[in-house]
Amino acid sequence: MRVYNCHFCGSPCYPGHGMLFVRNDAKEFRFCRSKCHKNFKMKRNPRKLKWTKAFRKAAGKEMVVDSTLSFSARRNVPVRYNRDLVETTLQGMSRIEEIRLKRERAFYKNRMRGNKERQREEDRKLVESNPELLRMRDVELARLAEKEAAQGELSDLEAIEAPNLVEVSENEMEESDKEEIKQKKPISIKIRNKKMSKKHKQSDAMDLD
Repeated sequence: MRVYNCHFCGSPCYPGHGMLFVRNDAKEFRFCRSKCHKNFKMKRNPRKLKWTKAFRKAAGKEMVVDSTLSFSARRNVPVRYNRDLVETTLQGMSRIEEIRLKRERAFYKNRMRGNKERQREEDRKLVESNPELLRMRDVELARLAEKEAAQGELSDLEAIEAPNLVEVSENEMEESDKEEIKQKKPISIKIRNKKMSKKHKQSDAMDLD
């Protein structure tokens, strides 16, 4: 099965995906999604939209001249089926994909080289033209230092007050235990008196018999 490229954005159109538009002059246009189809019908230029491959190639953000890119064009040429040819083609596809990825990474590194120095120079110019930014930063740092100092003082106070709270809680626990014991004593005495009265009643009844 052949893998076509989208006429608008350039991404691959796999079998069973996308849509086909046939013009009156019998020219075919394949699109990977409805977004590309709608932009094509609105007659937009793909070189002016940043999400298309045409824009990236025109802006120098992707490789244009490379031997691995011509392999995909030759791969789509219809050839009579041959098992050995298919095996070698599949092996060559995997190897060429590895080479292409390595070259793309090297191309990206070369393209992004010097960005840190340029960004640093832009930041220096921004600070020189707007010195109030440094004063604002000093004010923010002073506020952060005050907050940290206040939190440190609170933590010290909590550490000092913690032993007193523990002593108070232990005293309260002792008092509550004493009160519970006092409340339990009368109940146990009442239960004992009831049992004794029942025994006396039973003994009196036996004497009467």
